[in-house]
Amino acid sequence: MFNYNYIMETISMIEKESLDIRTITMGISLLDCISDDGQVCRNRIYEKITRKAEKLVATGDLIEKEYGIPIINKRISVTPISLIAQACKDTDYVKFAEILDKAAITVGVNFIGGFSSLVHKGYTKGDEILIRSIPEALNVTERVCSSVNIGSTKTGINMDAVKQMGTIISETARLTADRDGLGCAKLVVFANAVEDNPFMAGAFHGIGEPDSVINVGVSGPGVVKVALESCKGEPFDVVSDTIKKTAFKITRMGQLVAAEASKRLDVPFGIVDLSLAPTPAVGDSIARILEEMGLEACGAPGTTAALALLNDAVKKGGVMASSHVGGLSGAFIPISEDEGMINAVKIGALNIEKLEAMTCVCSVGLDMIAIPGKTPPETISAIIADEAAIGVINNKTTAVRIIPVFGKDVGDEVVFGGLLGNAPVMAVNPFSSKLFIERGGRIPAPIHSMKN
Repeated sequence: MFNYNYIMETISMIEKESLDIRTITMGISLLDCISDDGQVCRNRIYEKITRKAEKLVATGDLIEKEYGIPIINKRISVTPISLIAQACKDTDYVKFAEILDKAAITVGVNFIGGFSSLVHKGYTKGDEILIRSIPEALNVTERVCSSVNIGSTKTGINMDAVKQMGTIISETARLTADRDGLGCAKLVVFANAVEDNPFMAGAFHGIGEPDSVINVGVSGPGVVKVALESCKGEPFDVVSDTIKKTAFKITRMGQLVAAEASKRLDVPFGIVDLSLAPTPAVGDSIARILEEMGLEACGAPGTTAALALLNDAVKKGGVMASSHVGGLSGAFIPISEDEGMINAVKIGALNIEKLEAMTCVCSVGLDMIAIPGKTPPETISAIIADEAAIGVINNKTTAVRIIPVFGKDVGDEVVFGGLLGNAPVMAVNPFSSKLFIERGGRIPAPIHSMKN
């Protein structure tokens, strides 16, 4: 039963503390669109997406208006295109990316995810073609997002794919150099990718999902920071309990919106992803939460412990609020999308090595990091390998979304705009990983993967 104080508290969270629904994402299966004729397949894809998601944006807008809850993004995820397109005779899949982009524009969503490939154990013909198509696909489209899963705890790490993705990222950055490598902001390399992630750029609709589904991502870093301001100097038990209670309230709001969108669109409700996702706006930062715990700056000794506490408490509070929590769920630490992180890099408190340590305990991994355009592809591959190893060994999702910016060097700034924000170009370890990456093959799965 809602009482007056609860209602006023929620209003305050929305108006003063940047509480919002970050995304309503409709997952759509394209398995029934498969054809040996590429044009027929693309026609089916366009028809299904525009039919299923025809009312997605309007419904989200109406819920936002009726409940007064900001819903920032409406998005779509689809079955990995490598699975759908490989039945046809096409030798590149750029046209598939273009039809996804056209469908996204038609229905009015800001991003569509699923130009994706799953190669954690090896390549099919469709995987090979799709990965080769990524740079041009992201160059010629506006709203398409791409992801590649190169490792898992059950299979190990596909180092051939890791090597290739370093080159793919460099080529994507080169083709979109006039936009400061913006194509790379729409490309994620995963280990242990999940099938129900509503957040871009890594969302795709897994083959274990229903024909269509509604997944919701909530966010409220500002709300958590304000809550912690009331317990200055208190022991960490109190800090954890405060975060748990706040995460519960945030997730209940997400559950409400998810259930309402599911009912109105007549699409099954999937999950609430309770990740704390920051924005470039002041007061909406993960870094500022960590600093509220007593750190002078994000990146100082103690940062990884603070982030571990935050991530765990968010999950504990969220699972009490919804029976269907999924996606990534925890805390994101993207550089360009978090004003506190940006500041920490600028003052020298935070570097890539410290970020890597933090990814051991956060939701995903190295996210929205700008690096010099001259960085060798094999160095990018080695960064991916390190991050994948953290995910594979610790049985968690990790990812790399890294942006080589041609013509810029350490200390320069890149401005992407909107939720993508702006990023200082960060230094990369100058020592070579070339011989390491050239080995190829597969790093075997860890012994603890044998659980049957």
